[in-house]
Amino acid sequence: MKKLLLSFFVLLSLSFMTHSLSANEVSKENLNEDYKSKSITELFGALYESTGLNAMLNPQEGLKSHGVEVSTFNQGLGRIIMIGVCFTLFYLAIAKGFEPLLLIPIAFGGFLANIPVADIAGPEGFLGILFNMGISSGLFPLLIFMGVGAMTDFGPLLANPKTALLGGAAQLGIFGTIVGAAVLTEYTGFINFSLKDACAIGIIGGADGPTSIFVATRLAPDLLGAIAVAAYSYMALVPIIQPPIMRALTTKEERKIKMEQLREVSKLEKIIFPLTVMILCILMLPDATPLIGALAFGNLARESGVVKRLSETMENALINIVTIFLGLSVGSKLAAEKFLVPETMGIIVLGLIAFSIGTAGGVIMAKIMNKFSTQKINPLIGSAGVSAVPMAARVSNKEGMKEDPTNMLLMHAMGPNVAGVIGSAVAAGVLLSIFK
Repeated sequence: MKKLLLSFFVLLSLSFMTHSLSANEVSKENLNEDYKSKSITELFGALYESTGLNAMLNPQEGLKSHGVEVSTFNQGLGRIIMIGVCFTLFYLAIAKGFEPLLLIPIAFGGFLANIPVADIAGPEGFLGILFNMGISSGLFPLLIFMGVGAMTDFGPLLANPKTALLGGAAQLGIFGTIVGAAVLTEYTGFINFSLKDACAIGIIGGADGPTSIFVATRLAPDLLGAIAVAAYSYMALVPIIQPPIMRALTTKEERKIKMEQLREVSKLEKIIFPLTVMILCILMLPDATPLIGALAFGNLARESGVVKRLSETMENALINIVTIFLGLSVGSKLAAEKFLVPETMGIIVLGLIAFSIGTAGGVIMAKIMNKFSTQKINPLIGSAGVSAVPMAARVSNKEGMKEDPTNMLLMHAMGPNVAGVIGSAVAAGVLLSIFK
């Protein structure tokens, strides 16, 4: 019996070996039939066809990239234009020092997104994965707010509470832009924004990138990329956009106004403040609690003084890591096929108008307050009411020192600046509660 079983297994093994050898011979024959020898010229030609240079010089009809169809213009000249835009942003960040922490990641993300063939910003590319993970989900804005809270000292606002009015006035651009978006839709045949779209675009006027992204994910997810690019671009370009508006709306005498030294704010006040803001937000505007809550948590960790490791992580490592990922993700939407379209151009224009109105609103409010107050406010700090922290406050201080090098406005400007952060979050909550 044992010999019989042994013979059976031997025969079975031999049949498998024979079948395997015959299959290998067939596959080799098929391989020889499919393969055609190529000359050196043909090999180099095939290599050239896979290059980005060929993709730009010889665009294809109906080509899809990043999940959308790309026109022949955007495959060639459009990509070259956008790469030029990215290099302009590099120049502004490196040579001029305009918010390099934002501009360099955004510009490099845009540079990567316009590389043909690789599809780096597509759904399966690493930029696309980052975008879906942190931007589309709304996670990155909340983490940024947490870090901003840990970095922010609300002392200047508590020491001079009336500067909160400047932060509120600077939100005028948000609501003005909603009207502008409606007008563009009504009187142009190629731009069509719904009321929800207009609200999401309007938040750009607060110069608050995280809030703009947070609102867009809920009201206008189709416009999220363009809104994110516009919001963060204008935040980074605050030193270019704001000064002409500030100088146009103020006199030389107003720019020289020196403000009184701020009082010292107690630790207890600083601890109570974020908790009070949270309670008011819960009672009055629950839709704003994700943003306000993240901000309040970061600030409470800072001011409590008992979780130094946590607050230092939030204001350093966490916010730096998220800024890298967020900048690259936002830059991925600078791809030619997504940026060079009428809707995006409309958002860019509306965003600029919104930001300009917000800047002007803060300056004008300061001038109005001076009419009724004995303690004069330098109108330059009104421009810091937009929530680009601390860029707008630094610009206010710089413009004041141009007129009088001894006039230090930075701490005074931080009052409306941090008020603007809360103001834009509140405005976002109002819009979400109405249109969600």
